Order: sequence, then structure tokens, then C-alpha cells
Amino acid sequence: MICIFEHMDLPTKLAILADAAKYDASCASSGAQKKSSRDGRGVGSTGGAGICHSYAPDGRCISLLKILLTNRCLYDCHYCINRRSSNTPRAAFTPEEVVKLTLDFYKRNYIEGLFLSSGIVRSADHTMGRIVEIARTLREVHDFRGYLHLKTIPEASPELTALAAKYADRISINIELPSQRSLDTLAPEKNLLRTTQAMGRIRTLVDEANARRRDGDRKLRHATGQSTQIIVGADASTDSDFLQRSADLYTNYNLRRVYYSAFSPIPSPSSVLPVKAPPLLREHRLYQADWLLRYYGFQANELVGPRQPNLDLRVDPKLGWALANREKFPLPVQTAAREELLRVPGLGVRTVDRLLQIRRHHRIRLEDLARLRVSLDKVRPFLITADYRPPTRLLDDERLIHRLTPRPVQLALF
Repeated sequence: MICIFEHMDLPTKLAILADAAKYDASCASSGAQKKSSRDGRGVGSTGGAGICHSYAPDGRCISLLKILLTNRCLYDCHYCINRRSSNTPRAAFTPEEVVKLTLDFYKRNYIEGLFLSSGIVRSADHTMGRIVEIARTLREVHDFRGYLHLKTIPEASPELTALAAKYADRISINIELPSQRSLDTLAPEKNLLRTTQAMGRIRTLVDEANARRRDGDRKLRHATGQSTQIIVGADASTDSDFLQRSADLYTNYNLRRVYYSAFSPIPSPSSVLPVKAPPLLREHRLYQADWLLRYYGFQANELVGPRQPNLDLRVDPKLGWALANREKFPLPVQTAAREELLRVPGLGVRTVDRLLQIRRHHRIRLEDLARLRVSLDKVRPFLITADYRPPTRLLDDERLIHRLTPRPVQLALF
């Protein structure tokens, strides 16, 4: 039996709908176009880094006003607390209530923006129309210049999606699972092709807006990118499935970010769901691998594949790749290409760029790495410097993985 409260006060609605939104991790505001009301007009500002964030103990990013328009939903996705068959209290804001909450919270200095998602009621277009109306009222009636992130619905009309992109700083569509096979099992009303087609339309809108900005249109208000979220551990999908899907989204749809969310057991769960949540370390390793795809030039099939479909939880993915490709090391830091140095465990993008600058003036020594705060223990097996060359037996040592992974530390109670 579903609990529906038709008459409730605003604080009660806020408690229900803010709690219902906590499962959506794709709420970052990086890349938002800078806007402010310092000229005496409008309300709000994206600020230097966008919306204010708080962080849950497990590291998840939570915006200070992150809500659902409603947690009622036509869909019956097994992994979702708000699914049609879930026995959970239901509530719904009116568009006017969301606008009032946003402005009131901003004026009290609690927030710098709004993250708005929703269950689907009546139809995708009906729900998306209400979301767009909230954004339009904030922007055009109240001249709100804070950060707006709108969660869009794949089945909504292209016209409503275009309006959402016009008013938002960031828009996103949750892909939820990496394959149609997984969706057929856990979310049978959802269709991966429809979702990617909607992402393609959004990419076109964003690309056109960015081209106008490059041509000098500084006053254009339009979303600067899109993101998505994918659930890890709700079914038998492997890390290879997730990373291959993410690589496709980055390459073909120009997504700013893919968020990996470890499945959390929910009240009154479906019988097809796992009883236990996956280790949060798996989510962490996927984020590390995702970073390698985006900034270090790795391909998904270099990190996972048919022989090893899941990442090794014992080591970070770059170290795992290096240990599996020991024949490529050690690298001479003085002459190695940037792309090669980026694959050395312990060297980040900024450190590699600093090394490329330094080596134009003198030969790199271990002390130069130490000055850059590089972990010498981690890089010694993989680099040749002017004053150091690792012994051959070091890279061949089967115990190297144990030497390079941190030992467990007993935490203190007080």
C-alpha cells in the first residue's frame, strides 16, 4: 500500500522530497557559466566555483537544496525507493513552492543554487513541463542568477529539453545501468536507445551554445554540459561494462561527467536485487579508472577486458595497469614522452607538466621528484633519473604489489 498525503505543510514535503533526492549523486556544478547580481540587478550568483556543497561521510556530494518535485512515479524500477510499487510516503511540490523555497533559502545564505529532479507523473512531458516552468519563473520572473541543475527525462519532447537547456547551467539524464539487458531486468519501462538519443540532442544544443559563446555572445544563458549517473552493484554488470559505457558517453556525447553510485539496499526491496551493497571501494576504483579515461589517455580495454572484467580492488587502476605491463618500464624521465610519463604510478598531470618544464633546464634527479612531493617509494620501480636506475629484479619481483600497497592501519577510537 502506497502512503499518499494530500494535505501536508511545506516543511513536511521538504523533509520527504529532500530525503528522496539523496540517491542522486550527479549534482556537481563545475563548468557553470559565471553569473552574479553584484550590479544590483537580479538574485543570486553562481560564485567562483558554483553551488555550495556538503559531503556525506562516504564522500558523496550533496547540494544544500537538492530536491524532487515529486516522488510519485509511473515507473517501477526495482532499485528505486520511489518506484510505483514502493510503500513509501509520497509528496509533491507545486512549482510555486519550489520557487519560494529556492529564493527563501538563497536569501538566508543557505544555498547558491538548486538541483531539481522528479518522479514521472501523468507523462514525461507533463513532468518536464513543470520542471521547465520552475526554471523559467526563477530566471525570467525573479532574475535568479544562481546555479540551476535540471534532471531531464529521456521521453520528454525535444522542445521541452531545449527549454531546460536554455534555463539551466547543467542538465543531466541518468542512464542508470550500462546495458539494455540490465534495464530489461531491473527497469523494464526504460530504454537505453531513447536515453542516448536524448543525450545526442542535448549535445547538439550545448555545442551550438558553446559555438555562439566562442563567437562573442557573452550574454547567452544556456547549459554548459550534461552529466549522468550509473548504479554499481545492482546486478551482475562488470566494471568492463561500466567503463566501456562511460567511454562511449564521453566520446560520442561529450558528457562532462559520469557518476558511479554504489547500490544501496532500500526498504521493502524487490526479490531480484542483491541483499548486500557492493563495497564502496569498487565505486572508488571506478572513479579512479574514469579519471584515467578522461585525463590520462587510457582506453577502457587497457584497464579491463574479457580476461579481467573487474578492477583489482587491492590497487588503484594505474598501478594495476603498470604491474600488468612491466615490460614498458622503467622509463627515462629525461626523454620519455608526456603520454608515457602520465602512465607512471605516482605521477599526476600537474607533476608531469612540471617535469617537462624542469628537464629543459637540467637533468632530473630524485631530489627534483621529492621537491614536487612525489612518492619516491611508488615511482622508483618505474623511472630512471640522472642519479638512479631501478635494479632489474625490482620490477620482476612478484612481491612488488605488496610493497606498493599501503598496509592496514588500526584506527584509534579516541
